Amino acid sequence: MADNSPRLYGDLAGWYHLLTAPHEYVEEAGLYRGLIREFAPEARTILELGTGGGANASHLKTDYQMTLTDISEPMLDMSRRINPDCEHLSGDMRTIRLDGRFDVVMIHDAIDYMTTDADLSAAIETAALHCIPGGIVLLFPDHTTETFEPGTDQGGHDDDTGRGLRYVEWTWDPDPSDTTYLTDYAYLLRDESGKVEAVHDRHTCGLFSSATWIELIERAGLEPHHRLLDHSEAPPGLNAFVGRKRI
Repeated sequence: MADNSPRLYGDLAGWYHLLTAPHEYVEEAGLYRGLIREFAPEARTILELGTGGGANASHLKTDYQMTLTDISEPMLDMSRRINPDCEHLSGDMRTIRLDGRFDVVMIHDAIDYMTTDADLSAAIETAALHCIPGGIVLLFPDHTTETFEPGTDQGGHDDDTGRGLRYVEWTWDPDPSDTTYLTDYAYLLRDESGKVEAVHDRHTCGLFSSATWIELIERAGLEPHHRLLDHSEAPPGLNAFVGRKRI
């Protein structure tokens, strides 16, 4: 990981499942499963680029053979804890090249860290290259230019060792003319002894129009589709872009 990458994916990765617990992803994974069944009902294999802590995979692996990649070794270690039965590979979604081809290639919110058109195009090209003809690419950005709204959130969890994490999340856009927005996190981290530390962690994320997403999906040789999904804990208009690999 680069020196300016979020600490959550580096030295703080061991706290990740206390920020966002795998059990919280049941509904979200169900939405993704529904898209797969609609667009690729015969799918059996999924490559996930940017798997992070592996929460979605922990639910989807009951129906699909999952291969999981991430640029962060500490995050892959977190995923291995809950997905020891899945293959894990280290790599950057912009450049990784694997021998296999998959029925579905999926990029969850890790796609948000593509902050330029060139980065986003490279990630989509990687996904397309690893997809079988007739297969699908699934892309799930948190925001598009049309749906972005600044906001705040909070949450966190405890584990059975006495450790706990609580966070405040603040999403905002200091320059609407560029292709990025910011999410600032304030973490309160309590260790096993009861000591509490406060940490600030800034995430710089990409923000692109739906038209840009569609254009880059088409450029990668995929037939584009755009859906807005309904999730009980997300604002209306959760984006899903689907690209079908042309035969």
